[in-house]
Amino acid sequence: MNKLECRNLTKKYGTKLALDGIDLTLDSGRIVGLLGPNGSGKTTLIKIACRLLQPTSGELLINGKKPGKASKASIAYLPDRDFLPDYMRVGQLVGYYTDFFKDFDKARAHDLLSSLGIDEHMVFKRLSKGNREKVQLVLTMSRQAEIYILDEPIAGVDPAARDFILRTIIGNYERNALVLISTHLIADVEPFLDEIIFLKQGHIVRYGNAEETRINTGKSIDELFREEFKC
Repeated sequence: MNKLECRNLTKKYGTKLALDGIDLTLDSGRIVGLLGPNGSGKTTLIKIACRLLQPTSGELLINGKKPGKASKASIAYLPDRDFLPDYMRVGQLVGYYTDFFKDFDKARAHDLLSSLGIDEHMVFKRLSKGNREKVQLVLTMSRQAEIYILDEPIAGVDPAARDFILRTIIGNYERNALVLISTHLIADVEPFLDEIIFLKQGHIVRYGNAEETRINTGKSIDELFREEFKC
């Protein structure tokens, strides 16, 4: 079973406490929304999971082990900013991923790019911001990964494209995988979430099954989010 666990996970930047003793267990086969305002610790948690940061104390485990070479090979990570070589053509980027990741499905990538109307002859840096994000998402979701970690996957695309992109995510992840989505666009992702995590100033203030939460509170996840994090 693919699992992500946090045990008293703490991260400090100087005197600033970004994560404060997080305890959490996320199992495979679930789509989990990691939700919170800017500065809540979402990206810090994600970067620790992807071995881009080290915790100050406590630990984060992927399938019972600390993040390392094995976990990096099993995690498909989509950062919240451009990360691909911008001088390459889209088709070359597909080849780049084919060479780099053993679990990459080249045929799936070509099909998704075609569905999104992306010209594979285009140079990546000449695409619009929204199309660059689509390409990066397609490449990420074309891996047959154990864990998908998506940091703001729909922030830069127009509203008309968001539903299509979310259906692309839901329709293409491995069914025994864990999908962790960090986003501010709660209403857009809510219909697809199995579980939700509200993170506030490095603390988990709400965690549970999305449908049970709606039933028990009589409110949507978006309404609860607005109440919890209102200015």
